[in-house]
This record gives sequence, structure tokens and C-alpha cells, in this order.
Amino acid sequence: MRDNLILTCIRVDLPIMLLNELANGAHATVERVVAASGDVDAVALRRLGELGFIPGEPLQLLRRGPGGREPIAVLIGETLFGLRLLEAQCIEVRPAST
Repeated sequence: MRDNLILTCIRVDLPIMLLNELANGAHATVERVVAASGDVDAVALRRLGELGFIPGEPLQLLRRGPGGREPIAVLIGETLFGLRLLEAQCIEVRPAST
């Protein structure tokens, strides 16, 4: 009977959200970088990619500035970045499962 036992693992993907929606201390993986509004141009999006915000890259939102807004401290690898709210709204992430 044991030979007939089949284990099935189901992967449940968490929903994609914006980086600025993560809680302080939360871990996530970058899904993509998109223009959140007309105020963000291709140069700003390219800059985010050059900083390391590329698909598949793990990150951690460490904390927010005064009043819970800006800057947003984000750790990618061993590098700490301070992002404006508008920049954080351009980064789609998938929260890490706990």
C-alpha cells in the first residue's frame, strides 16, 4: 500500500502588490517595474532597474520615514536604498510566504 502513496504539493502564490503596500520588515521578490503615473518616465524606471529592482530579486522593506511615508528604506542584497513613495509605487512585488 505504501508504494501507492503519492504526495502532491500545491504552491499557492501570494498576490502581487506594490512595494509601498508592504509592512515594515516584510520580505518580497520583485515581479516587475512599471510606470505608476504620468510623473514617472522611462529614465526613472531604468534607474530603478540599474539600482537592482529587477524581476526575481529578493528585497526587504525595512521601515518608512516620519509619519509612515517617505523615504522608504529598502534592502536589496547588502545595499540599502531610500525610495520616494512615487518610486516605490512603480515596483510590483510578491510577498514572501511565511
